[in-house]
Amino acid sequence: MATKKSTRAGQGLWPWLGIAFILILCDQFTKTLIVGYFQLGDSREVWSFFNVVRVHNTGAAFSFLAHAGGWQRWFFVALGAVATVGIIYMLRQHSGQRLFSWALSLILGGAVGNVIDRLVHGYVVDFLDFHWAVLSPMFYGGHFPAFNVADCGISVGAALLILDELRRVRRA
Repeated sequence: MATKKSTRAGQGLWPWLGIAFILILCDQFTKTLIVGYFQLGDSREVWSFFNVVRVHNTGAAFSFLAHAGGWQRWFFVALGAVATVGIIYMLRQHSGQRLFSWALSLILGGAVGNVIDRLVHGYVVDFLDFHWAVLSPMFYGGHFPAFNVADCGISVGAALLILDELRRVRRA
């Protein structure tokens, strides 16, 4: 009987891994376009509040540890690998919980997308640059730190995790 349960759990895992894979493909495709058409530091205005840029981030979110001397590259690769294993384990165990699994799939795809960058380039390629004057007190020139499709997946996944937990607490 235990074999049947693990087989069902394994089958339930594939759609969630498919979502993560699609996010990885979109992330890597957009980064390939940016690397192919933009030089480091290039910026093109799309709208008054949004530019497409090419920035290299050797750190984590908000360039945390960006100037740490190089060791952070392998630290973030290892952290991404550990997170990948943990997330796949949780997806396998909870594949029937749709919102939770969506959240984990998006986080997984984003984490793997950024790990690929670290392995291939030694940094993460960021290119989405939003800016508003109201952000000036917090961010230089009102520019929110540049980010990418993988970061969007991680952020949306984190928000979905919070929503899932709020719903779980509310039901209890």
